[in-house]
Amino acid sequence: MAYEATSRTRIAARAITRTDVRVALRTAVVTRGAVWIVAALSALSLGTGGLGDRNAAKFDAPTLTHALGGLLSPLARWDAAWYLGIADSGYNGARTAFFPAYPLLVRGFGELAGGSRGALLVAAYAISLAAFGAALVLLHRLVSLELGRSLAAPTLLLIAVFPASLYFGAPYSESLFLLCAVGAFYAARTRNWAWAGVAAGVASATRSAGILLLVPLAILWWQGGRRPREGAWLLLAPTGLAVYALYLALAQGDGLAFFDVQGAWYRHFAGPLGGCWDGLVTAWDGARQLLSGAREPVYFDRAGGDPFRVAELNLMLFGFLVFALVAAVGTLRRLPIAYGAWVAAALALPLSFPVGPQPLMSLPRFLAVLFPVFMWLAIVCEERRWTPWAAAASAVGLGWFVTQFATWHFVS
Repeated sequence: MAYEATSRTRIAARAITRTDVRVALRTAVVTRGAVWIVAALSALSLGTGGLGDRNAAKFDAPTLTHALGGLLSPLARWDAAWYLGIADSGYNGARTAFFPAYPLLVRGFGELAGGSRGALLVAAYAISLAAFGAALVLLHRLVSLELGRSLAAPTLLLIAVFPASLYFGAPYSESLFLLCAVGAFYAARTRNWAWAGVAAGVASATRSAGILLLVPLAILWWQGGRRPREGAWLLLAPTGLAVYALYLALAQGDGLAFFDVQGAWYRHFAGPLGGCWDGLVTAWDGARQLLSGAREPVYFDRAGGDPFRVAELNLMLFGFLVFALVAAVGTLRRLPIAYGAWVAAALALPLSFPVGPQPLMSLPRFLAVLFPVFMWLAIVCEERRWTPWAAAASAVGLGWFVTQFATWHFVS
């Protein structure tokens, strides 16, 4: 089956259509609505209890996450407290690990809505949901352009029910980063290089990995004729990171504070892709521990020091690593090279800087924003008529992630 569109089709497919908007918004509303219902019911019926109570006491910021009396708190967990804290009172200490684009938007829209902490919480959700909806619109158009319209809706479904997609409806930066990444690709594919550079620049102000968008954008520019004026716009890609580093240098005297503070999360350089080996070792140890029933001592505060909980998490994360590696190879084989290069580059960063106590921590979150993975998955599933089954299995995982997350149990 050929997935390369003709030149005439590409030209006709550049404009966003009503179908793009309708399918994207339907997917966003249905899946985010389901996530919210599961989160709210989990928080109400299961509570937190035990480990959840201890995690909430240690990591929550109730004045921010419960600013509206708990009405919007079920998905305001973990890193949401950091983002809301930055939006509320700026940077200090470990907060520098979180890049500024998302909390700046939250602060800006929160001020427009009155400036209260309740307004900040509403703004945080609104920005995440709006960015996710916009990202799906652009992704539907991009997939239609690259692979054909028949694969657009399956791609959206598979990314929207991926277990770590829960963060797309939470006060997290995932949705904004996804929008920037898809927007950069779409702009480059339609030869709007100025917008491609702007999108990449905002991405690098959202996450350090945003600067890696230079890799696929440079490939697309090279394939598109290598015009110097167009290529110059790509120099905007590092500006978000550069401006943030300049701010930290002026405000705190350390332009690399965002990198230096990674030690607080035990993240360190383990060599190129060293996290793969570390993840394998911890998964093997976890399997051995679960099979033996031995309660070997372990340090991982978000799991309450429970060795069996840590073992289960490490095995789960190793499963995501296997999927990530297969998907990276699949995107390189089945999609245009720029898409595979983006997946490979973006995965290489966290897999080379693992977390000491849990090497593959946050890997599902890093995967969720790598949209080419879901383009490849849609190809594979549609060819084999697996899409309904794959979506159903993924939705079960999403439900488990949401239940754990809403009750303050660490999942990613």
